[in-house]
Amino acid sequence: MALPPGVPPIPQEPRGQKRSAPDSGANDDPAFFAHVDRHQDVYVSRLAEFCAIPGVSAEPQRRPDVVRAVEWTKDWLSNLGGAVRLEELGDEVLPDGSKIPLPPALLGQFGDDPNKKTLLVYGHLDVQPAKKSDGWATEPFELVNKDGKLYARGATDDKGPVTAWLWVIEAHKQLGRELPVNIRCLFEGMEEAGSKGLPALCEKLATPGGFLDPKAIDYICISDNYWTGKTKPCLTHGLRGNVYFHMEIICSEKDMHSGVIGGGVHEGLTDLVQLMSKLVDSQGKILVPGIMDEVAAVTDKEMESYKQVDFDVEEFKQDAGVAKVHNTLLHPTKEGVLMHRWRYPTLSLHGIQGAFDGPGSKTVIPGKVVGKFSIRTVPNMHPDKVEEVVVKHLESEFAKLKSPNKMRVWVDKASMSWFREPDHPNFQAATAATVRVHGVQPAFTREGGSIPITEVLENVCDAVCAHIPIGASDDGAHSQNEKIDMQNYLNGMKLMKCYMDEIAALPAEPDAAARAAAAAAEASRLASNKWRRRCKVQLMRFGCECLDCQIP
Repeated sequence: MALPPGVPPIPQEPRGQKRSAPDSGANDDPAFFAHVDRHQDVYVSRLAEFCAIPGVSAEPQRRPDVVRAVEWTKDWLSNLGGAVRLEELGDEVLPDGSKIPLPPALLGQFGDDPNKKTLLVYGHLDVQPAKKSDGWATEPFELVNKDGKLYARGATDDKGPVTAWLWVIEAHKQLGRELPVNIRCLFEGMEEAGSKGLPALCEKLATPGGFLDPKAIDYICISDNYWTGKTKPCLTHGLRGNVYFHMEIICSEKDMHSGVIGGGVHEGLTDLVQLMSKLVDSQGKILVPGIMDEVAAVTDKEMESYKQVDFDVEEFKQDAGVAKVHNTLLHPTKEGVLMHRWRYPTLSLHGIQGAFDGPGSKTVIPGKVVGKFSIRTVPNMHPDKVEEVVVKHLESEFAKLKSPNKMRVWVDKASMSWFREPDHPNFQAATAATVRVHGVQPAFTREGGSIPITEVLENVCDAVCAHIPIGASDDGAHSQNEKIDMQNYLNGMKLMKCYMDEIAALPAEPDAAARAAAAAAEASRLASNKWRRRCKVQLMRFGCECLDCQIP
C-alpha cells in the first residue's frame, strides 16, 4: 500500500516476538496495545509533518495551507483503504466584499456492512493563529518533543485526535484485523472560523442513502476537548452555549481631535464604557435582570457528581496564568469553580472596535465604537430570551445617561447549550473502553466552551454524540505552547480502538436507563429545533433571513 510522500511506513509485526505490556491501566488486548507503543516514534513523526502545515482558517492568506491540511488527510484516508471524497462548501465573503473559496469538507468511509453498527467521527484540520513572537518557547509549526510532551500548534486541537483515528484504522490493517464497526469520517477545515458552510452540507448529506443518512448512523464521536485534570480520563456530556453581542455607539460621522473638538461633543466611547460597566461586576456577577430566570436548578445528584471529578484548584491557577499575578480565583473551592465554568452562565467583555488600541499615544475621539461581549449559556437558557433581557437592560441604562448619541445592540452569533445523560449507550461504550485502557472509571464532566457542530450532527443524523477527550487540562489549546502528552496520544489510540469494540458489543435492545437517556436526548433536540431558524451558512447565527435560508 502506497503512503503519502515523505512518510515512513510502519514496519510489519515481527512474528514470534515477545511483546512488552503497554504503559496503561489495563492490558486486555496486548497485541494491539503493544503495536501502538512500539511505533510511537513513527506516529510522532507523522504528527510533526501534519503540524508543520500552518492551516490557520481565520487568516485568508493561509487558506491554501488549510486546503493542504485537507489534502494531507485525504491522502491518508485513501491509502488506508477508505472511500474518500471532497465536498465543496462554496465561497466566503470577506469584510472588504471580496470572495475566497472555503476549504472543502473531507468525507471518508470504511465499511458498509449492514450487520455492523456505524460510527460517525468528526474532527477538524484547521488551527488557531500562532507566532513565536506571541510568547511561544519554540516555533509553533515545528513539533518539539520535550520530556514526553509534543509541542506544536494543533497538536491537541485537533490534529492529534484526528491522526489518532487514522493510526487506529491502520493498526487494524497491520494486525490483519477487521474493523468492528463501520466508520464514517467527517473532517472540516473551518472549525476555528465558525464552520462556515458545514451545516448546509450536513443537511444535504442526511438524506436516504446519503453519507449522513439517519438510518445508517448509529453513534457520533467527537474528540475536541480536554480532561479537567492531568491524570483522570473524562467523558464530556454537557457544553455551554454562547450568545455573542455587539453594542454600537455613534456620536459623529467621523473621528475627531480631542483638543480641537473635545469638550464640545457627547463622546461615544464614554457612553460605551459606562454601559459595559453595567453588564458584569468585578466578582463575575451578571448585572442583567432576568438572566438567571431560566437556569436549571441544582439537584442533589448534580452536587454529588462533582466529587468524582479530577480537578485541582491550585493547578487551575497555574493553567489559567493567574498564580504569579494575584493567585486568586472568583471561587475558592473545586465545586465553586466547576459549577461556574459548567452550569452557571458567565458574561465576558471582549473588546472595543473603533477605539485606539495601538502602541504609543493618539488623541482621537472615535466617531463610532462597537463593544463586544458574550454570555455563555446553560440549560435551560434560550438565546432569544437572553437577547431580550440584555437589550432591555442596556436600553434602560442608556436612557439613564441622557445621551443624544445613537445606540444599537444586536446578537452577532449564538449557539444552544448541550446536555446528555451519561446513561446513553454511546457513553456506556465509552465508559467501558476507558476502564479497559486506563483501569479507572472516567469522570463525567461538562465543558465551559461551545462545540456547535455537536447539535447539528445530532439533529441531522438522529443520533447521540459522545465527546471523548484525550488531551489533558494543561494542553493549552488556542494558547502559547500548545501540546499533547505522548502518553495521552498513545492511550488515545488505544481508547478509540476499545471504544469501537464496545460500540460493536452494545445490545440491539437498550435497557430501561438507556431508553430513558435516548428519549431525553430526542426531546432536547426537538426543543432546540423549535427555536429560531439556524443559518445554513453561518453555523452560530440564529433568526437568520439570509438568501440561503429563504430557499426551501
